[in-house]
Amino acid sequence: MPSVDEQLRLLMRGVVYGDEGVARAMENELRERLAEGRPLRVYLGIDPTAPDLTLGHTVPMRKLRQFQQLGHKVVLLIGGFTALVGDPSDKDSARPMLTLEEIEANGRTYAEQAFKILDPELTVVRNNAEWLSKLTFQELIKIASKFTVGQFLQRDNFAKRRERGDPIYVHEFFYAFMQAYDAVALETDAQVGATEQLFNLMAGRTLQRAYGQRPQIAICMPILVGTDGRLRMSKSQGNYIALNDSPEEMYGKVMSLPDDVMIDYFTLVTDVPSEDIEKIRRKLAERSVNPMDVKKRLAREIVTDLHGAKAAATAQESFARTFQQGATPEDMIEFALSFRDFPGGRGSITLRDVGGQAETETSIRTYSLPHVLAFSGVVASVSEARRLITQGAVERVSNEQHETLQDVLVPLSDGDVLRVGKHRFLRIVDADKRE
Repeated sequence: MPSVDEQLRLLMRGVVYGDEGVARAMENELRERLAEGRPLRVYLGIDPTAPDLTLGHTVPMRKLRQFQQLGHKVVLLIGGFTALVGDPSDKDSARPMLTLEEIEANGRTYAEQAFKILDPELTVVRNNAEWLSKLTFQELIKIASKFTVGQFLQRDNFAKRRERGDPIYVHEFFYAFMQAYDAVALETDAQVGATEQLFNLMAGRTLQRAYGQRPQIAICMPILVGTDGRLRMSKSQGNYIALNDSPEEMYGKVMSLPDDVMIDYFTLVTDVPSEDIEKIRRKLAERSVNPMDVKKRLAREIVTDLHGAKAAATAQESFARTFQQGATPEDMIEFALSFRDFPGGRGSITLRDVGGQAETETSIRTYSLPHVLAFSGVVASVSEARRLITQGAVERVSNEQHETLQDVLVPLSDGDVLRVGKHRFLRIVDADKRE
């Protein structure tokens, strides 16, 4: 292993606690643990509350990968049981409760997606349903006895809800208990999580002490803002970059980022050395470099990491051809539509990838332009599609002409190319002709 100082310098890069005292304590404890010269047991938990992982999930995953590269033991924990409650840390209202079936469906590809970042040969994948589902009521009472109601009500999001008179449900307290018990069950040396999860990570330390274990070190990573540059990356906000996005789509989304978030992205989701990032920061401040060129490097770094250098080069060429030369991309989602049923008709929608791959059919009662955009997957939901249409962000593209579509019942034709925002494209094809 590298020296303790070298490991510490890498592992503390980008780590933020929001409390200087906690930061010093965690760094000192990590230094002591590393000085023991043994592989540490480190874990990251991810709740399958949605089917796709995003670039935001890779921020703590990349920290986990750094531990992995230094020879430490890494556990990727799928929150098959914590997802029943859902982490309230970033919410100003109670999360909707999912069923076990929904959670299982969401989590089926989590490990596969995570292996875009983590080394599958060096990653142990566990599911906390293994132990949380077996806890007795007596054990839950023992766990709950280690915490006070006051500790929970001091949390920022709970305090705000209490001031507003909004309900705080008892089951929401369970989340911290459950995540804390994960640390006990895994007997971990360290846990990686988001800064907003510091309460949960510290709860793990409390419970480990109660069970006679050495308390884990909390490694907190900042939240990645989405493509809007304001809100945290989230599929529900429509500002996400999914790990399953194509290289071209991923490159285009990065190129749509506001300039002022580029340094955060370089720091949190690339392996660009800190000294290089500082040079980029200085040049941007001095205006001695074109922000577009910096953003191209950022997009290339991200796509290379997730899809490889060849795919990144192809995506960059496609972006230049599409957005800088006014062309439309050759590869885009195709949406097979029965025009005798559109708009406002009854029938089924068939979605297929370019090349006829992964063909699926979805039956719906009625559909319109927002349904087409949502069922094709170019937007996250029908409501998001309506919002984008209202904002004038949906266009029909033909050669050099762009027609803004603001009527949800606008007629569509075979071969129409729709552009959503700056970087998403959809081609309409006639399902009846295909028959």
